[in-house]
Amino acid sequence: MPDGSIVQQGSAQPAKVPLYESHKTIHPKSVKGLYRRLKTATFSVLLVLFFIAPWIRWERGPEAPAQAVLFDLTAPRFFLFWIEIWPQEIYYLTGILIVAALGLFLTTALAGRVWCGFACPHTVWTDLFVWIERVFEGDRAERIRMEKQPWTMRKILRKAGKHAGWLALSLVTGFGFLAYFTDAPTLLHDLATFQASYEATSFFGIFVGMTYVMAGWTREQMCMYMCPWPRIQTAMLDEHSLVVTYQADRGDNRGPKRKSQSWDERRTQGFGDCIDCGQCVQVCPMGIDVRTGEQADCINCGLCVDACDTIMIQQGLPTRLIAFDSLAAQDTRASGKSYQWRLIRPRVIVYALLMLVIGGAMAWSFALRPSLNITVLRDRAPLFVTLSDGSIRNAYTFKVANKTRQNRSYTLSVAGLSAADIKVIGEAEPETAAHTATISAEPDSVATYRVYVTAPRGEVTASSLPLTFQLSDTVTAERNSRDSVFMGPANQ
Repeated sequence: MPDGSIVQQGSAQPAKVPLYESHKTIHPKSVKGLYRRLKTATFSVLLVLFFIAPWIRWERGPEAPAQAVLFDLTAPRFFLFWIEIWPQEIYYLTGILIVAALGLFLTTALAGRVWCGFACPHTVWTDLFVWIERVFEGDRAERIRMEKQPWTMRKILRKAGKHAGWLALSLVTGFGFLAYFTDAPTLLHDLATFQASYEATSFFGIFVGMTYVMAGWTREQMCMYMCPWPRIQTAMLDEHSLVVTYQADRGDNRGPKRKSQSWDERRTQGFGDCIDCGQCVQVCPMGIDVRTGEQADCINCGLCVDACDTIMIQQGLPTRLIAFDSLAAQDTRASGKSYQWRLIRPRVIVYALLMLVIGGAMAWSFALRPSLNITVLRDRAPLFVTLSDGSIRNAYTFKVANKTRQNRSYTLSVAGLSAADIKVIGEAEPETAAHTATISAEPDSVATYRVYVTAPRGEVTASSLPLTFQLSDTVTAERNSRDSVFMGPANQ
């Protein structure tokens, strides 16, 4: 139907039933306990690293950025302390992402969605926004009461204070994100004096707006409907993965307990340890009930464990009615057997080995990477030129990337044609052909040259001959080479 609803049949006045449930605002309750302290400690470390990293200075020499961590899109370069990644080395970033993904798979196989509950940026900022909301509007019960009250000046001021806090945090966050792509002190000065470029201002506004909307308004909806990981992570889990679980064999049947009722009397009536207080639901930032079974939306933050443990202590009962546990452990205990958690499992071994192999290969490659890199591109039209003396000439575009912070001079030669001469266009005069040529490159730059290779007609014995360009640093003797081809007329 046009309004997205269905009509119930068999009634005098058909009632419309909506096809989609309206969103219900989740007001998570504050809680104290082990996992809350772990979350706070983890968030604090991550936030300090995030905001402090762009301000760390790292001397790289003249004309080089002095920011320790910088994604310089104008150079373009990726600087990470002493590491410098060039655009041609984007495969290193690809490898880092692959290792990070495998680490996420390994973590999920061991302990479920603990990344989502403790380290995901969206979780970190949402937790901060909820804390600001709690400062201005109170804890869960007070916020719910205020939502139902009419608008008064006190309510307006509390709401305004909350959104002002959200906006302030969004502004700081927007600057923090942008500071990774440009010099942080310069960016702060330009933004404060309204001298920032259009591009910087635009991205700053985008980061601020996204933080405000995603952490302040969408919150759990990002995890439930927009993030693909809740659906993917189910393939990473097995029966031995540690996830937040409700011990149904101990807690059911659930029901409230009267103060005058003893626990022996309660158990003879068929009730378990769960008094159905709902605290586990009230503290959950996702608004789910872990007692109904495993759910993809659970982020394994452990706050429901803290809430339940508090109630169990108050009731004089053992804790961990809700706990990090595995399905295999629950099934084993239900059958009356003892269970020992299995850390070493096939998928754990596979993920760990893949991380080790890929990470080791990247480290080895990075340790042995040369400080210069060359690229050779042969002209496609014309394929070759026949000179007046009958010799054959091919033209190439030659690029040398000097990855050091000093001026470099190189000796260029070719192998494959013993009598070939090289002529470099763009170097110092005179531009005469010789068996070798000397070229130079400025620090941290790519020098481009036009190179002509000429060979006597008698040396060109086929229409396509292998040719290797060899480049040697005149100071350090570091060498690099690149294969190409030399084209000529077919022999008759």
